[in-house]
Amino acid sequence: MSLKNRHVISMKDFSREEIDHILDTAERLEPVARGEERLRLLDGKIIALLFFEPSTRTRMSFEAAVQRLGGKTLNLGSVEASSVMKGENLADTIRVISNYADLIVLRHPLDGSARMAAEFASVPIINGGDGSVNHPTQTFLDLYTIRRESHLEDLKIALAGDLKYGRTVHSLCYALSLYEAEMTFVSPPELRMPPDIVRDLQKMDINIKETDSLERIIGDVEVLYMTRVQKERFPDPEEYEKVKNRLKVTRDLLRNVNPNLKILHPLPRVNEISPEVDSTPYACYFEQAFYGIPTRMALLALAMGVIE
Repeated sequence: MSLKNRHVISMKDFSREEIDHILDTAERLEPVARGEERLRLLDGKIIALLFFEPSTRTRMSFEAAVQRLGGKTLNLGSVEASSVMKGENLADTIRVISNYADLIVLRHPLDGSARMAAEFASVPIINGGDGSVNHPTQTFLDLYTIRRESHLEDLKIALAGDLKYGRTVHSLCYALSLYEAEMTFVSPPELRMPPDIVRDLQKMDINIKETDSLERIIGDVEVLYMTRVQKERFPDPEEYEKVKNRLKVTRDLLRNVNPNLKILHPLPRVNEISPEVDSTPYACYFEQAFYGIPTRMALLALAMGVIE
């Protein structure tokens, strides 16, 4: 299966067969990601990292993925020091950077920016997160983590926290629908999953439950996917203060859980998972962060046609 020159914009653009192929490729590349093997698939290739929003894990895991495969990166650096501050629009930036690199990884605060960028790029675009809509590379690593640490088929999973603004959960629930997952959405009423996403999933006959309580569901799920309440996406700071501490995972909460429960989190966390949970066998979020490297290695290599 060839994914050469394929843009990675939204999980909706990928079939289950394609997702499985990407995850299989990530598994093949995991020894390289761990530094146990060397593979110079991207030797001579340049990857441009255009991050218009702050990022630690996504940006650095892409850098690590490129370097593990022998490639080099070009960084936009500070937005304040770029031509964006002179008024250059995104379309022109993409046209120009396409001449400098073999692939562009883009993170941007505006919904739909990655899709628009793909229209003007002459090289593949990988969406590193756009607005509150999509974060497909996070979803690929989430799926890989679940497959490695639990199972994907017929999974019982709870998505909890900021489901209104959280692009990670928006992308993930569409992907999980391909595996007929049973999903429970856990959030304060103010942060519920957007109605259009719920309707889309219901049209696919996906089993969905909604609640505002972790206590009610924690004993019934195999994976708990926690997210932080994103202060930066709230137009009203007072609304953030009302909901920021509504949901929290503690050791007490985990007393009667499934012994095989895995807790995931896209990070960074604030206070929605107590540090005391880190040492339990259920915590999987730091391994999850590592799995971003082989997953993004797979996406880069497949998009540039250096592996099939």
